[in-house]
This record gives sequence, structure tokens and C-alpha cells, in this order.
Amino acid sequence: MTISMAITSITITPVNESSLMVYFANQASPETADHIAAVLPVLRAELGQYLVDLVPSYTSILVTFDLMAIGQRDFTALLKQVLSTAEQRHSETELSPMIELPVYYGPEVSLDADEICRHTGLDFDQIISIHANTIYRVYAIGFAPGFAYLGNTDSRIHIPRKQTPRAKVPKGSLALADQQTAIYPKASPGGWQIIGRTPIDLIDFQRENLTVFEMGAKVKFTPITRDEFLALGGVIEEEEYRRAEMRAAAEPVREVA
Repeated sequence: MTISMAITSITITPVNESSLMVYFANQASPETADHIAAVLPVLRAELGQYLVDLVPSYTSILVTFDLMAIGQRDFTALLKQVLSTAEQRHSETELSPMIELPVYYGPEVSLDADEICRHTGLDFDQIISIHANTIYRVYAIGFAPGFAYLGNTDSRIHIPRKQTPRAKVPKGSLALADQQTAIYPKASPGGWQIIGRTPIDLIDFQRENLTVFEMGAKVKFTPITRDEFLALGGVIEEEEYRRAEMRAAAEPVREVA
């Protein structure tokens, strides 16, 4: 079934007996992120007694309901009805929040600076400026609690994932991959290109989704100095200082805003 709406068309597809996939668009965009973010609270408010879970993603929401409380046909009809009025509710919702995060782009923590520079043909100061002067949108939250997929990055700094992932990416590492950027909320394996690090803890157990990020939220990164990074609780390991010294000896020292 398809429901025509002002922003796009919505398609509802059964996944199994107790789950439906609601598709809002064919590709991710700020408009689609806004729409999904606005629809989520409407679904929770109107269908809460039947819902088991809502899992938003780039262009869709996976809706899981309690099959013991309502059958799939009745729930689908109710979901269709709620979505048909969601456009009006969408216009009444607040604007997406802006999340500003401090980031240290220094040589101790920008583990893939050289590779990113080689791939893009830009010097690292240019890359920092481009990255920090873009406002991103939360397109999806997943893979690990607090890991938000943010897009889109400026085409000048697009870069593929690493061919060989790292066994351990430090907590708070800010990274690039294709058209996206993201922060590793905790130390974990990963194959994205590391550009910097934030001292902010992104996991918040007081929140329902366990993170400071919300679907559709706007995100902006603010460059900070090493002293500011450390003062805010950031950690730089001894081996990272040594690696930075080796890089500095091989190239001119650069200032980080």
C-alpha cells in the first residue's frame, strides 16, 4: 500500500507477522530525515499501546507490534490512518535540534590524516575547515549504541573505508567513510578513516536510545585545541604523542584551531 504525502510517498511492507517496514523515500536526504524524525513521536503517541519497538534508519522505520494485542491487518489499517494525518502533525513539531560537539583534529588523534590528504589532494587544514563548516544530519543510529551515521560530507572529502579495518579505534574518534562521518562512542574495531577525536561521552544511559543523538538532529563540529581537549576530559595515549612527534619531524608543524 502507498500513502501519498506532501514530502514523499510512504510504502508499508510486511516483514513478518509482527513487523512492518515503512519506507519514506528511495535515498537519504535532510528532508527524509526530518520527516522520519517528525513521524516517530506521532507513532509513539498514537500507537504506543501496541508497539514493541521502532527502529528508524536512513529512509525507513521498522515497526514491531504486539501480535497478542492486535492482528497484523488491524494494525496495518491503524498505522495507515495515523500516517495519513502525520503530515499535519509534522508541521506542528519543533525544528530538529542542533548538537554541537567539540573536536580535536590534532596530529596525535587524526590517525588517517596522511591517507585522507593523499586521497583528496587537499592539505589537512583545508580538510578540517571543510569538515567543521558543514552541518550534518543524523540519518541512522546503529551498529553500536551511540554510533550515529551523519551525512552528507562535502564531496571534496569523500573517501572510502580502509581496506584493512583497525583492530581497535579509540573511543571518541571522529571518522569519514564515503559520504558519511561518524564518531566511535567507545573503543572498538572499525574501518573508517580517522580525522579527529571528541572528548564528549556520547553514550547516555538516561536516554531511551542510549545516546545524545536523535534521528534527524543536526550536528556541527567545533575545532578545539589540545589543551581544551584535555581539559574537557579527552585522553591522548603516550604512544599517540610519540606518533605525532614522528609525523612532525617528517613535515612542517601545522597549527590546529
